[in-house]
Amino acid sequence: MASEKVLILNGSDFNRIISESATPVLVDFWADWCGPCKMIAPVVEEIAEEFEGQVRVGKLNVDENQSMAASLKVISIPTLILFKGGQEVERSIGYKTKDELRRLLEKHL
Repeated sequence: MASEKVLILNGSDFNRIISESATPVLVDFWADWCGPCKMIAPVVEEIAEEFEGQVRVGKLNVDENQSMAASLKVISIPTLILFKGGQEVERSIGYKTKDELRRLLEKHL
């Protein structure tokens, strides 16, 4: 379950949030049945807390938003994509530690 710091995204609000955000947006593409997705979920929440005000963090369920995931060529989950200025700037596939995610984000701040 996402904390109040993590946005729950869907196909109808995804593009608006990504394009209108003044800060980079990290999106976690996941599914309920995905074990590594469950492992990375608390790490993503910790990142949302740590980078509050610097990075917006959201989650998009690929089973509920298949066309959005397909349009971004998300073929493995968990996939984390960092958007800046509405454009993808970084992509990470598979489980990552908090330190690995921190380094990924800090390159773009």
